[in-house]
Amino acid sequence: MENYNKISELILKIKNKKITIGIVGLGYVGLPLALRFAEVGFNVIGYDKDIIKTEKLKKFKSYIKSILDKDLNKKNFLPTSSLKQLSKSDVIIICLPTPLKKYSKTPDMSYIKNFALKLKNFLRQYHIIILESTTYPGTTSEFFLPIIKKKGFIPGKDIFLIYSPEREDPGNKKHSIKDIPKVVSGYSFNCRKIGTSIYGKVAKKTIEVKSLEHAEMVKLYENVYRSINIGLANEMKIVCDKMKLNIFEVIKAASTKPFGFSPFYPGPGYGGHCIPIDPFYLSWKSKKFGYTPKFIELSGKINNSMPSYVKDNIKKVLKKNKKKTYKILILGIAYKKNVDDLRESPAIQLLNILQKEKNLKIDFYDPYIKEINSRNKKFKGVKYFDLKYKKLNKYDLVVIVTDHDNLNYEQILNNSKAIIDCRGRFYNIEDTKIIQS
Repeated sequence: MENYNKISELILKIKNKKITIGIVGLGYVGLPLALRFAEVGFNVIGYDKDIIKTEKLKKFKSYIKSILDKDLNKKNFLPTSSLKQLSKSDVIIICLPTPLKKYSKTPDMSYIKNFALKLKNFLRQYHIIILESTTYPGTTSEFFLPIIKKKGFIPGKDIFLIYSPEREDPGNKKHSIKDIPKVVSGYSFNCRKIGTSIYGKVAKKTIEVKSLEHAEMVKLYENVYRSINIGLANEMKIVCDKMKLNIFEVIKAASTKPFGFSPFYPGPGYGGHCIPIDPFYLSWKSKKFGYTPKFIELSGKINNSMPSYVKDNIKKVLKKNKKKTYKILILGIAYKKNVDDLRESPAIQLLNILQKEKNLKIDFYDPYIKEINSRNKKFKGVKYFDLKYKKLNKYDLVVIVTDHDNLNYEQILNNSKAIIDCRGRFYNIEDTKIIQS
């Protein structure tokens, strides 16, 4: 009876916004989530170990393109790099990276593991712990249950463990946090109900699933679905190239079918934190259960091979000029258009490959990124070009890798000697200087 009363009291506090929300990790997922909780009236403590980030936030300076400086001016949002401050939160929502290890392509859980070790130092009775990071089924229990039990707490009774996969799409103005249904599950019925109560305050709809592992699999399935369909589009692109067909024309016509078809588009590869990572997460976990998911692995291999395909097309185009050195311009290096996010960007993979070609001088332009610093790697010799359309003709080749909407494509077409179009911006234009790749 006492426990029932405490849970009812917690849910009432959530309803009346009398609890403090702590967000761990103020990146592309954590910062928008923190601001959404603050927007609806909760007191929010945003924690990030990067002091440069938290100091910028305190001065109302955004480091994410889709978040304006004025959005940060909220009295009930406290950015901090202090775990002591974070410990005052009633709810701890973890939005930390879960990358792949570089060579083995297996999950790198170091961010989650390191924070879990810190959490045990200030975990207290009736804390609500929520993981949002994209990960494999079993992660939430694996990393947080041992800490909870070691502290002498009973999960579902005096500590509440929840998983709710993030569904953030940076740069997408049509679908914000409040409009996207929130999948929620918990270690127990009570955990699930508390999680639903919390997310019901920031999202219009919550979807309960029966276990933590089901919720973790939902996120992987969503992204593997996209990976497979993007892989299909990329392979069809190669097939169409061989047959001298225009893949974008094919997709446009196929999209008129009112059932059984959803358009996915080819490109120079794929990027962002989730789609390039999740097929390998699921494959790794599936192998633990004795099954190798061939279809899922193949999609990852096809998509990861696309930067090399673009490189081959670049070499074919440049060979026609028979010069000792060639100047090329990479247009767009963010992982997708209209964002300033470099995570797993295919442009970075392409640059890594192109730098091995000694006869290339490479410049880049991106309206949102002036310096390439991916995983602390600087690209020597790759210079930023302050875009002047009339000066494009000094390049032997312009490669459109990321097709930001604020570029003037008519000017690009008019002033370039040759263009490799990785995104289909010119798919319906007949011009010998354009090569679809």
